[in-house]
Amino acid sequence: MSRRPARAEQPRDTGDEAPGNQVLTLPNLISFVRLLGVPLFLYLFLVERADVAAIVILAIGGTTDWVDGWIARRLHQVSRLGELLDPFADRLYILATLIAFTAREVVPWQFTAALLARELLLLGSLAVLRRFGYGPPPVHYVGKTATFLLLAAFPVLLLATEWSAAATATAAIGWALAWWGLVLYWVAGGMYVVQAARLVRAARGRGAAA
Repeated sequence: MSRRPARAEQPRDTGDEAPGNQVLTLPNLISFVRLLGVPLFLYLFLVERADVAAIVILAIGGTTDWVDGWIARRLHQVSRLGELLDPFADRLYILATLIAFTAREVVPWQFTAALLARELLLLGSLAVLRRFGYGPPPVHYVGKTATFLLLAAFPVLLLATEWSAAATATAAIGWALAWWGLVLYWVAGGMYVVQAARLVRAARGRGAAA
């Protein structure tokens, strides 16, 4: 019997604004600027060793994490491109910061490995979803909270290496944010895997019934 290709899951009527096809919007511009901050941070931190300036770039990148989404909803500029750019910028900031911090021994490699393992798990889930005709799952608030905690933790940890007068207290705050972020990052990853498994089972069920 023929097997029909699985179709992307239809959006549920939750009262949220359906994403459009706009490209040149203020939220997307903010996301693009955030992306430009990644190579700037790496240059300042690894090449120039301008740690104070790098802290500022990280802080701006972390605190504006929610701004693009808020503006998109406020101005009715929710777009499919924005839904892809926002998590991509978040992930790029986290990965770039992890690599840079590990290279300069701000964070241990075990912490970096734990976060990278979660990214590999998510990449595997996305590959399976694409095979069955689905796109990336919507970003969950648990994942956004984890991202916010991690992006808040990184500049604090970097500040702890520069501000010797309060290094102990600053490091404690930074690591508290980092470990909570790591735990929630894995919780969100598990939720995405469960969601992907449900979609795959539904697609297989439709294929068997065809």
